[in-house]
Amino acid sequence: MKGLALLLMVAAAVSALIGMAWGIQMSATGDHSLSPAHAHLNLLGWVSLAIFAVFYHLVPAAADSLLAKIQGGVAIAGLMLIVPGIVMALTQSGETLAKIGSVLTILSMLLFVVVILTKGRAAQA
Repeated sequence: MKGLALLLMVAAAVSALIGMAWGIQMSATGDHSLSPAHAHLNLLGWVSLAIFAVFYHLVPAAADSLLAKIQGGVAIAGLMLIVPGIVMALTQSGETLAKIGSVLTILSMLLFVVVILTKGRAAQA
């Protein structure tokens, strides 16, 4: 694994590690009030980024495209904004980061669909 695939897999593994530690902390304190943010970190960080990484590893022609690099960057940026944004929303500190992170996250998935349809099919030809 190298390049974009490696970057996304490292980001996924770091997300999983942080998510696990956060889950232990919530369990130890009995305070699960931030569990929606924890769940988003695990789903968007660990699961989605790992799936992106595996796809780009299996389809290196797609990973080499500028669109794929933009998609990966937008996915990581979305994650980095949505998780603290959800924490802020849950603690009544504002929803702006959650909204921006949400838009970036859905944009990332839209870009991923485009990458799959354009570069994923081209790699099979």
